[in-house]
Amino acid sequence: MAWYAYCIAEKQAFPELLRHRKPIPMETVSGIAGNQVFLYPASDLAVIVSEHSSEDNLNDRAAVEHARVIADCFKSSTVLPFRFGTVFTDDESLRRSVRSNQRQFLTNIDRLRGKAEMHLKVVLDDCCREQLRAYGLHPHGNAETGREYLAQLRENATRQRERQTKARAVSVQMHRMFAPLAEEVSCRRTDSGKMLLDIAHLIDNKCVERYQNKYSSASQMMKDCQMQLSGPWPPYHFVHRLTTRHATTHHVAPIAQA
Repeated sequence: MAWYAYCIAEKQAFPELLRHRKPIPMETVSGIAGNQVFLYPASDLAVIVSEHSSEDNLNDRAAVEHARVIADCFKSSTVLPFRFGTVFTDDESLRRSVRSNQRQFLTNIDRLRGKAEMHLKVVLDDCCREQLRAYGLHPHGNAETGREYLAQLRENATRQRERQTKARAVSVQMHRMFAPLAEEVSCRRTDSGKMLLDIAHLIDNKCVERYQNKYSSASQMMKDCQMQLSGPWPPYHFVHRLTTRHATTHHVAPIAQA
């Protein structure tokens, strides 16, 4: 039987597993395509799985269901999410993967116990757009002469440096405001020409309300930015890559975090 894997959890968080060596159903949780979710005991860990068929459609809706199962388990245990689309072909491949990665799994659970992820999105106006317009140059425009083309290259390079400088400054400011235990930051330009800072902060579960209050203060201080907060989430960005050497990972679109 093939198993679809959602996450690794602490066995001790599920007392019912102490009396069982075989997978037992989680009565209140349904998985992808409505499949029954099971607690699969593996040494000191529990693997959250559901039966998998090759006919199961791992589409965008399935990605949302995958995230929902992990979020449900996160309410009662530290979790290490598997990448969406991870399938173990049989019981032996699942057990073998847990055995070969057990030390890593246990280390990560200890490191992340009692912690949660908060997710910030900060939208910034492009810092050089007006300067470029003043020169009559556009990143995707057609330069009519060699001189204009070289000027456009220089302006684009300047624009990129200024964008990166501004993003770093805002990222440092966010770090100082929220003082997270750890952070993951990415930056990209949107289709509208603005910058999007995508920031994941790792915090103590007990500090969620304090973090939310800091967010309210930051929103008032940085009125020139558009800010959006979500969480608490399972610590997706702070789990070391889960080795799925004995599993099959289908190539599907990743989950879109809110």
